[in-house]
Amino acid sequence: MEEMPKTYDPQESEPELIQKWMEAGCYQRSKGVGDCTVVIPPPNVTGILHMGHAMDDTIQDTYIRYNRMRGRSTRWILGTDHAGIATQTKVDKKLKSEGISRLQMGREKFVDACWDWTHEYGGTIVSQIKRMGCSIDFDDEKFTMSPEYAKAVRKVFCDWYHDGLIYRGKRIVNWCPSCKTAISDDEAEYKDEKGHLWFLRYPLTEPVDGIEYITVATTRPETMLGDTGVAVSPQDPDKQRFVGKTVMLPIVDREIPIFSDWHVDAKFGTGFVKVTPAHDPNDYAMGQAHDLPQINIFDETAHVVDGYGEYSGMSRDECRTAVVDWFEEHGLLDHIEDLDHSVMHCYRCGTALEPWLSEQWFVAVDKLKERATKVVTDGEVTFHPARWTQTYLTWMENLKDWCISRQLWWGHRIPVFYCEDCGWEDALMEDPAECPRCHGHHVHQDEDVLDTWFSSQLWTFATQGWPDHPEQMEGHHPTKVLVTARDIIALWVARMIMSSLYFTDEVPFHDVYIYATILAKDGSRMSKSKGNGVNPMDLIDKYGADAMRFNLLTLITTNQDVKFDANINRKTKELLGSPRTEQARGFVTKIWNASRFVQMNLDGYVPGDPKAETPEDAWMLSRLAKVAASSTQALESYDFGEYARSIQSFFWNEVCDWYIELCKGRLLDGTPEERLQVQRNLVFVLDTSLRLMHPVMPFVTERIWDSLPASGLDDHSAQFLMVAEWPEPERFAGFVNERAEHEFELAKRLVSVVRSTRARYRLSPKASLDVAVRCPEEDCQTLEAQRDFICRVGRVDQLALGAHQDKPAGSVSVVDGRLEVFVVVGGLVDLDAEAKRLQKELAKAEKDLASVTRTLSNEGFVAKAAPEVIEKKRAQKSELETTIEQLRAQASDLA
Repeated sequence: MEEMPKTYDPQESEPELIQKWMEAGCYQRSKGVGDCTVVIPPPNVTGILHMGHAMDDTIQDTYIRYNRMRGRSTRWILGTDHAGIATQTKVDKKLKSEGISRLQMGREKFVDACWDWTHEYGGTIVSQIKRMGCSIDFDDEKFTMSPEYAKAVRKVFCDWYHDGLIYRGKRIVNWCPSCKTAISDDEAEYKDEKGHLWFLRYPLTEPVDGIEYITVATTRPETMLGDTGVAVSPQDPDKQRFVGKTVMLPIVDREIPIFSDWHVDAKFGTGFVKVTPAHDPNDYAMGQAHDLPQINIFDETAHVVDGYGEYSGMSRDECRTAVVDWFEEHGLLDHIEDLDHSVMHCYRCGTALEPWLSEQWFVAVDKLKERATKVVTDGEVTFHPARWTQTYLTWMENLKDWCISRQLWWGHRIPVFYCEDCGWEDALMEDPAECPRCHGHHVHQDEDVLDTWFSSQLWTFATQGWPDHPEQMEGHHPTKVLVTARDIIALWVARMIMSSLYFTDEVPFHDVYIYATILAKDGSRMSKSKGNGVNPMDLIDKYGADAMRFNLLTLITTNQDVKFDANINRKTKELLGSPRTEQARGFVTKIWNASRFVQMNLDGYVPGDPKAETPEDAWMLSRLAKVAASSTQALESYDFGEYARSIQSFFWNEVCDWYIELCKGRLLDGTPEERLQVQRNLVFVLDTSLRLMHPVMPFVTERIWDSLPASGLDDHSAQFLMVAEWPEPERFAGFVNERAEHEFELAKRLVSVVRSTRARYRLSPKASLDVAVRCPEEDCQTLEAQRDFICRVGRVDQLALGAHQDKPAGSVSVVDGRLEVFVVVGGLVDLDAEAKRLQKELAKAEKDLASVTRTLSNEGFVAKAAPEVIEKKRAQKSELETTIEQLRAQASDLA
C-alpha cells in the first residue's frame, strides 16, 4: 500500500481524477432501481461560469453523485442555450469592430457568423463545468439550435398554431430601441432613477365653469404628441363635470376627449391623466375600452416618426427637451417637481425600454395555465423551499398572453409562411417550395425569431428524443428535480410545466429546488461593473474545487439570499482571498491529514468487522450510524446546507478531535489484538465518512479512498468511490447505541471543561489537575463507570463525584448542563493577579465597545461610509460583546 503524500495538491489531483472518471465512463447514465434524471439549466452557449452557475451545478452534482452511489438510475443531461439576444449582440459588436455591418452582410451570412462565434467561444462554460468536477454526461451534449432540437421547437409552434394557441396581434410590448426587439415583462430590469414630474396645461375647447384649461402631470412629456385622450378617476367627484368635454392638444392641435376610467389614480398628480394608447400598457387598455386611436410616435430606434414637423427625427430625450421648452415658451408649463421612480431597462444592453405598439406573435395562455396551476396545488410538482409555491401560483394567476416573437436574426425563425399572390398563410414543419393554394412562387417566411424561452421550455423532453424518439424518455421523464434560480420561476419553470403537460401529458419534473441568490459580502448584487463579482474559476485555482463546492453548500440556509465573503481588487478584479473558502480548504486538509495518519498506522492490518471494544468505539459507531441516517434524510429532502454542515461537524469534531485521538493509545501501546481491532474500526469509520462526504467533495475523498484497504463491511470491489455503495441507514441501524452515546457524551463534556479551563488559565496541556463534580446521582454513576477514561484523557489526578459535592479551595467553577465542575488551579495560578488582569482586560473591552457603538450610532458616518467599512465595524462590535461576556464569566469564577 503506497503511502499518501504529506500534503494534498488539488491542482494536480483534480484534473487527473476528472480524466480517469471520464475514461472509465463514470459520467454516463447509470442503470439501477428508481430513476434520477436531472437536466442542467442550459447556460448561454457563449457564457462563462459565475457564482450562480457554481451554486446550481454544485447542488446538482452533489445530488447526482449521492443517487448514483445509492444504486439508482442516474442521468444528468448537459446542454447549452443559443441565447438569441446575447449572442446576436456579441456578434454585432465583433462585426462592428471589423467595420462590417450586419445589414450589409445580410441575414444568411450573419447567421453563419453566429454559428462561427458559438463554435469558437461556445465551449468555455462547458469546460469550466467539467473543471468543477460535475459528473455530467459530456458525451451527450445538447444545444437548443441543433437540428433535432430545432425540429421539436418547430413542432411545438406548429401544433399550438393549428390548435389556436398561437396568434399574431398588434399590442403594446416592451421594446428595446438598441437591440431593436421586443422584450418580455419578466426579462425587463427595473432601475431606480431620479426624474421629474412635469405639469402641462391642455386648453379646453370650451371653458367649464370659467376654467379654460386642465393640467396633466406626466413623467414623459415627449409622448404627449401621441395623446388621444385625457382620463379622470370615477372616484374623483370634482372631475366628473369635465367628463364628455374635450381639450385641444397643444403642438399637434388634435381635439381629444376627457373620459372616466378605473385605471386612473385620483391622487396622482392633478387627477387628470394624459392617455397615449401606443406608448403605455395602462393607456393601451383605456384606449381599447374607450375606442381611442392608437398613434405610434416613435420608430424602432425610439426616434420621432415623420409628420411632427421639427420634432420628427428627434430621439426621446431630444423630443422631451423640445416639448418642455415649447410649453414653457407658450405659457403652458405649470411647474416641475422632482420624482424618483423605477424605469424598465433591457436586461442585455441596459437601454431604457419603450412601451411600443407593434405586431407580434403571442401564446394564448388561458388554455394552458389552469392545469399547470393544478399540478402544483395538488403536489404533483413540489417547490423546495415551500415558500416559492406561492410565487409560482401568484404569477400563474396574473399570467398574460406571452409575446414569443423577437426581431432578431439569430434564433429559431418563426415557421409561418405567406403567399404574396393569394394571401395564403400557414405554419409548416417543412419549408414550402410553392404556395399550396395557388402554386405561386412568391412565398416568404416570417422575418421574426422565437423568444429564447420558447425553445428552452421544451428542455426536459426535447433533450430526450421527443418528438421522433419518445421511447428514449421512458423511465427518464418526468425528470426528478429541477435546480434553478428564483428569478426564472416565471420565465422558465412555469412555461416548462405548461408545455410538458400539453405535449407529453406529464409534468416535466417532480420537484423544483430554488437555491439562494449569492450576493457580495456587503449584501449587494454581484456585478462586473461594481467590481464585486467573484469568478468561480479563481476560487478553484486558489483553493481547489472541493473547497469551493463545500463552502457553497454550507452557505445554504433557510434564508432567501446568502452573502459570499471574498476580497476583490476592484481595479484589477483579482481575487485576494475568501475567508470561508479558505476555511473549507482547511477542512479538506483536515480530512487528508487524518486519513494519512490512519493509513500510516495500518501495518499488519487484515480486513474484518468493526466492533465496539471500548466506550469510545460504541459511541463512535453509534454516531456514525446516526450521521449516515441524517445525511441520507437531508439529501432526500434537498437540505443541502444542513448535510454539508453536519458532516463537517461530525468528521472534524467527533472523528478527528476525539475518536482518532483516543485510538492512538491502542495503536501505539495496545496488544496485537487491540491494535488490529482499532485499525479495523478506524478504516471502517474513515471509509464510511469518505462515502458520506464524497457527493460534495468528490476529489479529495476519491484520492484518499483509493489509498485505503478494504473495510470490514465492504470488499472495496468498486473501481472508484463515486460508484461505490452509499452507507444505507438500514445497514447501520445495529450500531445505534443510545446509552453508550449518553454515557460517553457526559464524560466527553467533563473532559472538555477540564481542557478549556487549562487553556483559559494558560496551563500546560500536560499539567495534571484535581477535579470535583457536583451533579445528579445518576450522572455520578455514569461518570464513575468512566473514571479511568476521564482521568487518562483529561489528565485528572483526583476526581471527586457527588450530588452534594463541596467546592474545593482554590478552584474555579464551570457549569455545563447538569454538571457543576470545580477545577482546582490555586496552586498553579495566582488567582488575585488573574482577577486583576481580567478586570483590566474587561475595562479595555468595555471602553472599545462604547467607542464602536458611538460610531455606529452616528447617522452621518453610516450614511457616508463604504458598506464594507460599516460591516467591519458591526463585526467588531459583535466580537467585543462576545469578549466582554467571556471575561465577565471568568471574573465571576474567581469572585
